[in-house]
Amino acid sequence: MNTDFARQMMIDQQVRTWNVSNPDVLNVLSTMPREQFVPFGYEALAFADTQIPIGHGQSMLTPMLEGRILQALELGGNENVLEIGSGVGYLTACLSRLAQHVTSLEIHDELRKRAAENLADAGVDNVELLSMDATKELPDRQFDVIVVSGSIQSFDPRFVDALTVGGLLFVIIGDPPAMEARIVRKTGENDWESECLFETQLTPLINSSLATEFCF
Repeated sequence: MNTDFARQMMIDQQVRTWNVSNPDVLNVLSTMPREQFVPFGYEALAFADTQIPIGHGQSMLTPMLEGRILQALELGGNENVLEIGSGVGYLTACLSRLAQHVTSLEIHDELRKRAAENLADAGVDNVELLSMDATKELPDRQFDVIVVSGSIQSFDPRFVDALTVGGLLFVIIGDPPAMEARIVRKTGENDWESECLFETQLTPLINSSLATEFCF
């Protein structure tokens, strides 16, 4: 496989076609070696439009979804980001290139260790990986941006509480096949605005059914 050609085809035929045009996002997807993050035996699918299984019932996000997420977050380089669900660390690595610092939570310690190895191999040094179940606890500080990389059945207001005023939350809410990707902007200490970006389907965040049900 011609890796550079396959990566460019991923950008041109998948990511760009889903209205991803931010040059910083396209640059990080073009330069971050996705093939080094996929599990052994799946290298041939590194740039395919598919959710690659990574174990524990979890999967990598598709390149198109990764691109839309990164663009929706409007990262300018100075943000402190919280990622919920490290997986194998690819989206984590992309976030680290676009933000100042990333704190990433992973419930499975084996995946956290894999992500740590992948990030080290990619030369990423502005990420903190924590073993934590985000449905039960969150770090005791606020973040400028929060990304939830698994779907949740209903909105969890704790995520907005963990944002700074003006901060953004990306989350996918609902049950299959009716899931909505949303951007939530915190406009005040107790106020926020929510926008539906698109419909999609995504593997649920583990234990997300335990979160308190909430309606916009």
